[in-house]
Amino acid sequence: MFLKHAQIAPARVSDLLKAAETAARAIPPAFPLSATVAVNPFLGQTGEDLATAAARLGRVAGVSLMPPRARHAAELRAGRISDDDLAAALVASRSPLKPVDLVLLRAKMAEEGPEPVALPTVADLAARVSGTDWPAVIGRSFGLWAAGHFDSGQALWSPAPGRGTFAAWRDWAIHDLTPEIAGLSGFCAWVADAPDTAERAILRACERLGITEDAAETAFHRLLMDLGGWAQHARWLLWQAELDGRSDQTLTDLLAIRLIWEEALAGHVPAVSDDWAATVAAHAAPVTPTPDLVIDAILQDAAERAHQRRIAARLTGPSPEAGRPALQAAFCIDVRSEVFRRALETVDPRIATIGFAGFFGLPVAHRAHGTDEVAAHLPVLLKPALHTHSHAAPDAEIAARIGARASRAWGRFRQAAVSSFAFVEAAGPGYAAKLVRDSLGLKHGAPAHDPAPVPDHGLTPEAKAATAAAVLKAMSMTTGHARLVLLVGHGGHVTNNPHESAYHCGACGGQTGEVSARLLARLLNDPETRAGLSAQGITIPADTRFLAGLHDTTTDALTLFEDDPAPDHAADIRAAKDWLARAGRIARAERAARLPGATETTIAARALNWAEVRPEWGLAGCAAFIAAPRAVTRSADLEGRAFLHSYDWRADEGFATLELILTAPVVVASWISLQYYGSAVAPVAFGGGNKLIHNVVGGIGVVQGNGGMLRPGLPWQTVHDGEDLVHEPLRLSVMIEAPRDAILAVIARHQGLRALFDNGWLHLFALEEGRIAARYRPGLTWEATRDLHMAA
Repeated sequence: MFLKHAQIAPARVSDLLKAAETAARAIPPAFPLSATVAVNPFLGQTGEDLATAAARLGRVAGVSLMPPRARHAAELRAGRISDDDLAAALVASRSPLKPVDLVLLRAKMAEEGPEPVALPTVADLAARVSGTDWPAVIGRSFGLWAAGHFDSGQALWSPAPGRGTFAAWRDWAIHDLTPEIAGLSGFCAWVADAPDTAERAILRACERLGITEDAAETAFHRLLMDLGGWAQHARWLLWQAELDGRSDQTLTDLLAIRLIWEEALAGHVPAVSDDWAATVAAHAAPVTPTPDLVIDAILQDAAERAHQRRIAARLTGPSPEAGRPALQAAFCIDVRSEVFRRALETVDPRIATIGFAGFFGLPVAHRAHGTDEVAAHLPVLLKPALHTHSHAAPDAEIAARIGARASRAWGRFRQAAVSSFAFVEAAGPGYAAKLVRDSLGLKHGAPAHDPAPVPDHGLTPEAKAATAAAVLKAMSMTTGHARLVLLVGHGGHVTNNPHESAYHCGACGGQTGEVSARLLARLLNDPETRAGLSAQGITIPADTRFLAGLHDTTTDALTLFEDDPAPDHAADIRAAKDWLARAGRIARAERAARLPGATETTIAARALNWAEVRPEWGLAGCAAFIAAPRAVTRSADLEGRAFLHSYDWRADEGFATLELILTAPVVVASWISLQYYGSAVAPVAFGGGNKLIHNVVGGIGVVQGNGGMLRPGLPWQTVHDGEDLVHEPLRLSVMIEAPRDAILAVIARHQGLRALFDNGWLHLFALEEGRIAARYRPGLTWEATRDLHMAA
């Protein structure tokens, strides 16, 4: 069946290219290191339930999407999962393949199901026959080319800059002797003879390899998964292009490249013909879960129900409301903020905290001090609408740019192949003092911050008032303002860590929340804004002052930005700084108990340690999203595992804010939750690998060792403490205090959101009077869940 050639019928052409497009969209995007954003690795499978997605990804990647049954069995023995949880999950399952009763389900927990094995590629089959590890050869050859082609400024030289991906690879591959040396004679000539476009190359390969229309979708998906993070980077290029109303065909090009390898190996090792025919037939079969996958999905649901019971036990009803707070502090909904908010409210009961997405509703594209490079400070689901900068006076700006260029040049000199050894020889002894200063954090003293950000073009008074009103309404913060209101963004301070931006604010596109917080504080203090807010139905007391801050989630230190003089609030600010310092000590003590080898007094040093693989746990443990007044959660210790969004449905006319919460923060939180989930249960496909052997490639990602496939997702040390998973892999439980009909109306209008809930990628609960009252069921229905509180 190999290497046949005939004209493909037009209908087949359409179906095969459509399959290529579908396979491309089954790949999740991987954002670059400069702005790492958590991504749902199952983004292309949200139209399926967990068991079906597990069947698909088992076929194309050989990974499991559920934890081992032994983990659930241990939880059952420890009493964290109950028989009631198992029974409820069994009843809720809609699969005809589920066990007939609880006895059989429990029996199945004692034995592991079969390990998933991906369907082989031609390269896999050829390796078995020839003894040459062809997948590794492809990985090395392709990875070396991709590192140069996709480089974003790290390399001093890149091959074929500006060329299309397929054309650039062909130019490279006809001169790359790696495959020939490995034994694939004639490969360079084979590439030279390939069709001139990716689409034609895909169609030729399908004809010669016998890939049918029914088999094409998962066969293509399999090959793209084989390219690891490079395919996910290409998916990100498509994501970015579509945000700008364009398209990008890099993923199609990569598929064509991988198929050319398959064709060449099929001709080189014809003995695999029969096995490949069987593989194509297996790809053509419908993707359906096995009974074992259904059991694993039921056990996963039971584990999530157990956690939901524990949350229900802590939500005992709203706390009584106090009078005017002594201090209000609005934090990002990030789960790390829950620990600090709870600590701050413990310091003084008159302090009130608020939760809102850390970009504070400002869709900002920002140019930082010393550069004209634009960075988006908003969720990746949105497009910037406000352009700002932190540029200083001309002389200071020029000096900053010169300093930045000199620093980059010095860094390249140190790392360049010709000069690196000479640098060590000449500068080694003198450089030792610098290394000591950097390691101890003594280089610059307090970290420097850019000048206050300002809009590129001034806003009209009407625009200022309208923007401020929209933000305050979305924050449920239209009344009851304190004399001092803090707007606190967040970011993580780490050293020698290529994934630094992953510790920053996801709602700010992998940047810190400093810019957004400072912009909003100045906007809300602006007299023109205040004057116009009354027309929007909002009155801020004349003595209320807004002040921006930045929470360092690694050290739990909080910096306040006094961008404008506020002499009347000097005493309030002094009191706030004292409260914040005391809250930081409480938060550090709580977090230290979870970090290996940390104490409250040493936890801050992890931010300065060049060898620290776990400076903090990031968002590990995230398991719930709660949108309700703070009174609902104020008395609950949620262990830094819940995204807390302040929301009062009674002040939400038309439920516009409810719709915003469900379609933006909830979706972003689901991406975070599912990235941690995927990195924990399927680290080979969706995890970043071992930090200890990472090397940065192209400024966009990391590889393990000296080359190969790009590693997407979170490093293993981010979810594992060396002995066990520190992130409990659970799908997010979303809890919203709002009328049930209003929630259903929003879900019904957004099919992508509905798919997340209907297919179980998110759980949804309605709160009433601060307690869980109903559970969402697929098909826009509710079931009462008062039993959650009784069972807890």
